[in-house]
Amino acid sequence: MNNMAAIETLNIDERNRQAAEILRTNDRGGYNIPTAGLYPYQWNWDSAFAAWGWSEIDISRAWRELETLFKGQWSTGMVPHIIFHEVDEGYFPGPDVWRTHKSPQTSGITQPPVAATIARKIYEKAPQSGLASVERLFKPMADWHRWFIEQRCESGAVAITHPWESGRDNALDWEAAAEAIDISNVGEYTRRDTSHVNPEMRPRKIDYDRYLALVYLGRDVGWDESKIRELSPFRVADVGMTFILLRACRDLAWLADQIGQSRVEIDGWIAHLEAGCGQLWNEELGCYDSMDLKSGKLSGTKSVASFLCWYAGVDPRTSKTSLEQVMELAPFSLPSLDPASSRFDPKRYWQGPTWPVVNSIVGLGLAEKGETELAERLGKDTFEMILQTGFYEYFTPLTAAGEGGNNFTWTAAVWLAWVTKGPAS
Repeated sequence: MNNMAAIETLNIDERNRQAAEILRTNDRGGYNIPTAGLYPYQWNWDSAFAAWGWSEIDISRAWRELETLFKGQWSTGMVPHIIFHEVDEGYFPGPDVWRTHKSPQTSGITQPPVAATIARKIYEKAPQSGLASVERLFKPMADWHRWFIEQRCESGAVAITHPWESGRDNALDWEAAAEAIDISNVGEYTRRDTSHVNPEMRPRKIDYDRYLALVYLGRDVGWDESKIRELSPFRVADVGMTFILLRACRDLAWLADQIGQSRVEIDGWIAHLEAGCGQLWNEELGCYDSMDLKSGKLSGTKSVASFLCWYAGVDPRTSKTSLEQVMELAPFSLPSLDPASSRFDPKRYWQGPTWPVVNSIVGLGLAEKGETELAERLGKDTFEMILQTGFYEYFTPLTAAGEGGNNFTWTAAVWLAWVTKGPAS
């Protein structure tokens, strides 16, 4: 081994140690927070990715992460995007703003349903020890997927009623749709995120005004989905949410086979979602796109979520060409927005930075569908970013500079479970 190779091995060993330490430091007894200060609660899809990371260290702790997440599930089947296990007076908007009147207290919206996919990943590592956990989690996961189909899939694709639900808060996919949101009653408020992180890395004030207006609308109608559907000006078929739910349904069906449960209903959901994906194809862009369900118009945005088609098992059509064009413009892929866009901003949250956590699921899909070269490029870029810079929330795709929160749970988790395991792991 030459000196450079020896140094890299030492760095990898140190990163492995740091990643495990981040999971332990952000552990709050059965669930992980994303990072101290900035995000002090249990976030839905963050928690599922945390479980994936835990599966490399402690399988039982991985299952406990998912089981704790589903303790916040509503009787409707919806799993909220935040569970407020403990009081943190400094966080805004907290449970006093959401007013969902649940126990434990939660937000009133959901997030991308990656839990079934992660449950399959964990189960595959240790089927015998994971069988009981899958049997316990199967019905809650199925209830959540059924809620999506019944409440959010009237077009076949998955509708979001708030940008936060997508996990890609300020993505351009819904900026035009959000212009219809009335912000006149939002009033004054103090954001916590911009006191922890450079405001240039976060959504703008106008974005946050719109986020809060939608929270207040949902709160005022008691989080009644039918009333939100009727009254809200914002309802977008999110390409990312649609692909993630479709993949999760495929994995839930696989889990049903393992534990002797019927998959007939789930197969129906899969067919419904597959049909819905067709309306999201944007021929002009050469990739899948989100749609404003109020106007019926595609957003015209080539985002990282466009390239989850392989992950979902959907015909990519000419998406490979689009993906190659995007990656060609970013030394460290995959940027959250096409760098050719006039709105590309390499620092601002979902309008340019690359997110290792999304790279992981795009990379999984590419590897599974035989796009080995692209999958390996994505894995290598993510490896180099984290090796050079550390465990940030996201990174500048032009330089690999770390942005957002540091010591971030899901970045540490995907380092352990995907980055260092190879793109097909």
